Amino acid sequence: MSQQTARRGGTVWALVITSVAGFMAALDNLVVTTALPSIRKDLGGALGDLEWTVSAYTLTFAVLLMFGAALGDRFGRRRLFLAGLTVFTGASAAAAMATGIDSLIAARAVQGVGAAIMMPLTLTLLTAAVPAAKRGMAYGIWGAVNGLAVASGPLIGGSLTEHVSWHWIFWLNVPLGLALLPLARLRLAESYGTGAPLDVPGTLLASGGLFGIVYGLVRGPADGWTAPLVLTGLFAGTALLTAFVGYSLRAKNPMLPMRLFRSRAFSGINAASLLMFLGMFGSIFLLSQFMQGVLGYSPTEAGLRMLPWTGMPMIAAPIAGILSDRIGGRPVVATGLFLQAVGLGWMASVVAPGVSYGAQLPALVISGIGMGLYFAPAANLVMSSVRATEQGIASGANNALREVGGALGIAIMSSIFSAQGGYESAQTFVDGLQPALVTGSAVVALAGLAALLIPRRRATQAAAPTPTDEPTPTLEPVAG
Repeated sequence: MSQQTARRGGTVWALVITSVAGFMAALDNLVVTTALPSIRKDLGGALGDLEWTVSAYTLTFAVLLMFGAALGDRFGRRRLFLAGLTVFTGASAAAAMATGIDSLIAARAVQGVGAAIMMPLTLTLLTAAVPAAKRGMAYGIWGAVNGLAVASGPLIGGSLTEHVSWHWIFWLNVPLGLALLPLARLRLAESYGTGAPLDVPGTLLASGGLFGIVYGLVRGPADGWTAPLVLTGLFAGTALLTAFVGYSLRAKNPMLPMRLFRSRAFSGINAASLLMFLGMFGSIFLLSQFMQGVLGYSPTEAGLRMLPWTGMPMIAAPIAGILSDRIGGRPVVATGLFLQAVGLGWMASVVAPGVSYGAQLPALVISGIGMGLYFAPAANLVMSSVRATEQGIASGANNALREVGGALGIAIMSSIFSAQGGYESAQTFVDGLQPALVTGSAVVALAGLAALLIPRRRATQAAAPTPTDEPTPTLEPVAG
């Protein structure tokens, strides 16, 4: 990398650009959920069509994450980031201007493509721009912003729909995207992966496998777990991912080297990420409905009352990043996950048709602190567990596992909710919600145990790098 290119990078600019881009991509996972009634009123469509406005984005986003990261490693991370951001921004405008439910679903699918390309590259570009000693704080802010986007999607979507128009949940992305494009072009430095040719067979196997599994998980609760397409997706997806693992073990230049999973650090943090998102996504999905459907809050009121949980990462995550720089990410991540498990268990013990907000508040605060302690060190652990040239695909794999975990969480916890309760009355809703939250708490506790498998930082630091390891480039901030 030339010195002139290096000077173009900057810690602050990279942090702002990657955090805002990550916020946009993460926000659109759940931002549509509270707007569905208004969308149906304006555009029509059956319930299944409305569900596809959520599923279309989730599918393309989850399926193409590793492919997007691989493209960035091969053809330039900044270049592909700009391409993904352009696609995402254009598709957001198309969604805002949709005149029918079919055109909205198509725009949402294209949005997912753009997000899948840019999202894993945000972490890689940030890592390249921030000196190693300051990455904990940078990851903390990046993680806080992304965590806030995931958790506040229903609030933002509900508030815009209630007070402005559902179109603005998509228009919101357009000025942000247009502002980021020139900044990314001028302020981010270009970087590449190993330079190996694109792994076409591995890409097809991984993408096909993820598509089948995510399709089955997303459509299972709505279509039924014995529906032919759901079963086909789950079984075919599992078979394709099994074939992907077998192929990657033998391939010369695989898209995702299986040797990475021999590392306890890489395996531990990825297992923890999948389980954490499983418990978190499913819990937020049901609790937002509980606050509106049972307690009678509007979408805005419900979102504001969940801020002690969803907003706490903005405070806790930067602190967690600093702590991870000093004592290592393992204890911080594990503590955060166990706190979130306690918070969900506490919530399960107090939910009732007439529960006061004061009774819920301690559980929300504890869960929020736990979420904040998880995000920043988790990003640091993922990126530090692999070589610099492999950080792009490591980020893509971790993001893909998070998305699968989120889809799995909604599917599992919705099934538990339906089996034990339902929407018939406030009491039946609580009857289904309590065992689902207990399950979410147990899964997040398992994530904490998985985090404890990660080696202590002293052991990690003592490991000598292999001759093929390359140092992560550190870039000087731009003056002024």
